[in-house]
Amino acid sequence: MNQNPLETNSESHTSHFENDETPRRASGSDAPQAELDERMLVSIFVAEEKKAQDIIALNLQPVASFTDFFIIASGANQRQVQAIADDVILRLKKMGTRVVRVEGYQTGEWVLLDYGDFVMHIFEAKARQFFDLERLWRDAPRVRLEPAKVAEAGVRSTTSLADKSGEA
Repeated sequence: MNQNPLETNSESHTSHFENDETPRRASGSDAPQAELDERMLVSIFVAEEKKAQDIIALNLQPVASFTDFFIIASGANQRQVQAIADDVILRLKKMGTRVVRVEGYQTGEWVLLDYGDFVMHIFEAKARQFFDLERLWRDAPRVRLEPAKVAEAGVRSTTSLADKSGEA
């Protein structure tokens, strides 16, 4: 796994993006980072803050019509999976985006956060290996996650939330 330091608010973070040596189908290519909107980048940032592992994004637009992107992350245990889900839901809600549907929260093995145009899957490591969404959706191009852009979105969201609370 690549370790990329992200500098945000003078705190050092370790990147937990899955490395780029993962085999891909021959005709597939990485989709550009620009396709991920601010909410998706913030979701990835929040997952990183909660020490999620192996974070990836898949562009489903060429292969599915029910959503545009999957964001997939792993937690070490049920509590971490739920904590990641809680913080993503809270941060996006504060930004004005409410989750459409949450599934699997009680068991904490696989929490699905449906935001309509993107779905975030947060797995316990064993469940991720068992369900293997990356294999099931192997025709979906993987989006290259750029740590600096993820960090910038996270800082912007934190700053804008602090500004809003100062106005109240």
